[in-house]
Amino acid sequence: MKTTIIPLFLLLFSCSTNTPHSPDTPNIKSEWISEAFETLEKSEYSNIKAVSWWHEDFDSSYLRIDSSKQSLEAYRRGVGSSFFASAAQFYKGKLVAPDTGMYHSAYPDFGGTEDLVTLERIETFENLAGRKITWAYFSNNWYNAIEFPSNAVETIHSAGMIPFIRMMPRSGFDKGGPDPRYTMQRIIDGDYNLELIRWAIKASQIPYPLLVEFGTEVNGNWFPWNGQYNGGGPTDGPERFRDAYRHIINLCNENGANNITWFFHIDAYSQPNKEWNRMENYYPGDEYIDWLGVSIYGPQEQRDDFQSFSDILKDIYPALSGLADKPIAVLEFALTELY
Repeated sequence: MKTTIIPLFLLLFSCSTNTPHSPDTPNIKSEWISEAFETLEKSEYSNIKAVSWWHEDFDSSYLRIDSSKQSLEAYRRGVGSSFFASAAQFYKGKLVAPDTGMYHSAYPDFGGTEDLVTLERIETFENLAGRKITWAYFSNNWYNAIEFPSNAVETIHSAGMIPFIRMMPRSGFDKGGPDPRYTMQRIIDGDYNLELIRWAIKASQIPYPLLVEFGTEVNGNWFPWNGQYNGGGPTDGPERFRDAYRHIINLCNENGANNITWFFHIDAYSQPNKEWNRMENYYPGDEYIDWLGVSIYGPQEQRDDFQSFSDILKDIYPALSGLADKPIAVLEFALTELY
């Protein structure tokens, strides 16, 4: 989830209310959700093999699927299609695309710090959605140390799904700006090798597959791993992220963590919208990455500009599918109920 909102293109509405949409009036969120699921089933997006809703309400964002009766009904109808699957398929320890359709997954409201993983939160989401999820997505915040999230991983596995770990190199939960501790160059230089090797060894000892990404939505400057904060010039910031990610994957492979499927996760729109900040400048390479991922959000706050799911997907899909011959996951999608 982005912490700074990217302006979208088509202004649909604005109003003075600060409460969820009335159940007695047309519901834009439910229409957006319905259109999203219909779009995902279209054949022209055949590389998309998974979709994951960002389900939360911290800071009164109203992104949950049950922010209104209409929105919940729309979501349940969407995932009720046989096109959306829950059972994962693996080959040599790596997640592979389903034979037909796509996986249905979620970030099931793990709190404002994105790491309050509990069985109750997972079950609540699945009961609301009326469908199982393939993976549960959560943040592994580094804060004061880089530690493998053993308890969260075991909780998710015990619930019958795949743990999806977001490695978040940040020393705090502040918005934007460079991180005072975890720069990409320090990772490349090996300053955190001991901690990362311990992380990798613990991951290797997990007797089941894991999904992992490093540096969520890297092309957005709302996160400190963006190239804007990690380079001395207009191009070397993305290259430092690329090399830091390669370094982490190499350490994991060297220490036996071959049970990890690695994701490269970008936002649909780069911020800043500059040539140096293009997603391909950050990509570690086909030999490192197993899946591509993208965040697609409608308006997240009152009076945000509005754009449909399909219009956003049309903007990003050609570039993303052209980046690599890899399955694509919509790793985050949602919108607010506030209009």
